[in-house]
Amino acid sequence: MKIRPMNGRVLVRPLETAEKTKGGIVIPDTAKEKPREGEVIAVAEDATEDVAIGDRVIYRQGGGTEIHVGEQENVFLETDDLLVKYVETDEIPE
Repeated sequence: MKIRPMNGRVLVRPLETAEKTKGGIVIPDTAKEKPREGEVIAVAEDATEDVAIGDRVIYRQGGGTEIHVGEQENVFLETDDLLVKYVETDEIPE
């Protein structure tokens, strides 16, 4: 089954958080921060053109609705919850 977001929303797959610190200390699940960075995996037809499938984004803490698709946890977000989109460029517009 595929999911198609509606009403300008996007579906984001959160990126995994680190299992260990740089010093090698294992971080227990209860101490991990929820990820705020992920990959856009679906976009509503009426969503802004600023975001597309495959974009890597940072989103607002606590934004969205968590859902499971198969065994994967995902987050439905409004486009207003998206804060940053990574772009590959040498120049950032002023």
